Amino acid sequence: MAPRGGARAGAGRPKGEETKVMRIPIGKIRDVMEIIEGESYDIPMFSSKVQAGVPEMADDVGIHSDDTLIVDRSITPRNGHIVIAALDGALTVKRLSIESDGRVFLLPENQQFSPIPVTEESDFHIWGVVTNSIRNLS
Repeated sequence: MAPRGGARAGAGRPKGEETKVMRIPIGKIRDVMEIIEGESYDIPMFSSKVQAGVPEMADDVGIHSDDTLIVDRSITPRNGHIVIAALDGALTVKRLSIESDGRVFLLPENQQFSPIPVTEESDFHIWGVVTNSIRNLS
């Protein structure tokens, strides 16, 4: 019988590190273990063309025509974030502006265009916060 207990190189967690019990559906245990062990991780992707304006629309913030935007739906949209928003049935990329009086505007980065007010009558939903832009170099 092998000895029990004692320190073994590479075994266990760092001394003093707290643990947390997690409830994982039995059907997902294999998926979770693959992620933990670094065998695989699929990033969920959604692809859609979004009207962002003329090609110079967001050059100042690093967004160019035909870029692929990385959008995080888990981030709570805040004043100043660049967001993908659905406004009256159309997707758009704009900077979110929340005024101190609660009024909401979608701001284009190109100063040639006016801010877009979001009113109570607007059909408005923020799809997610833009976190990165990927540019095709070819």
